Amino acid sequence: MKKIYVISVILIFSSFFVAQWFLEDKQTSVLKYFPIDETVSFTSYGTELNMLRQTDQDEYDIKWSSYSLLDKPVYLRQDVSLLYADGRLMGILSKWKENEQNIKLQSMVHGEDSSHYQTITFHHGELHYPDDKIKSIQAMSSDELYVIDSPYSALESFDQPTNYSQKEWKNTLDRATNQQLRYYWKQLIDYFQIPENKYEFVPLTDIGKYQQTPIPTLNQQQTDRVIGQLWEGIYKNYIIPLSSNKKPVKSFVPLVLFDKEGEQLMVLFENEKGQKEQLVQLYPR
Repeated sequence: MKKIYVISVILIFSSFFVAQWFLEDKQTSVLKYFPIDETVSFTSYGTELNMLRQTDQDEYDIKWSSYSLLDKPVYLRQDVSLLYADGRLMGILSKWKENEQNIKLQSMVHGEDSSHYQTITFHHGELHYPDDKIKSIQAMSSDELYVIDSPYSALESFDQPTNYSQKEWKNTLDRATNQQLRYYWKQLIDYFQIPENKYEFVPLTDIGKYQQTPIPTLNQQQTDRVIGQLWEGIYKNYIIPLSSNKKPVKSFVPLVLFDKEGEQLMVLFENEKGQKEQLVQLYPR
């Protein structure tokens, strides 16, 4: 049976008990969108991937980290970060704090052979005011790292190629990853019988571009709302189930489909049980 979930304009769900990969023990965590608070801002935020060291002939360690700093403490802070290697999920980091302004996430990731690593983080804060008025603040950050492990040269890493050899490696790794993801996404698109010509396709790892650029047919204020609600739906339906598994599962980058007519978006992915899922989110009117 096809599984389709409709995300309403304002999603409401209770707290969850989440186990995190590579970070901490279980803790209570929530992530909900509320109207954006224009009186509070992040003083800085970011996500980074850095090569640390080579541990064996074909193995190495990468430092995966993110941070976000607010200009004052707020009722609830939570950041969540996803890491993919060659399109496949490697880990999830998330931290939840009350009456806090800063969040830092960090993990050491062990890798093998040449790979393309991509990470995206959603930074979030919840603010409570008198008369049960609740607002939120949000931001996105991302990073990528190419690691080249060749028998003909020393281990190296880069985010942007600076010479011919690195450009060739980047093209090779991108081509292999894109081929795998296209095959995976095509299965989802065919399964849910989605007309491809009616949507713009954006991998989840690339939606950070809407931090400053509006989604087509929307203005920036509407875009911020859609992105906040998108992350709420992804957190509830994708991140929490995967994080609750004791063992990593085979999961690839979800595909976000933006309706060209400006009515809705969809998210396609496989859940922790390997079942195909489709989230549908209506745009604000």
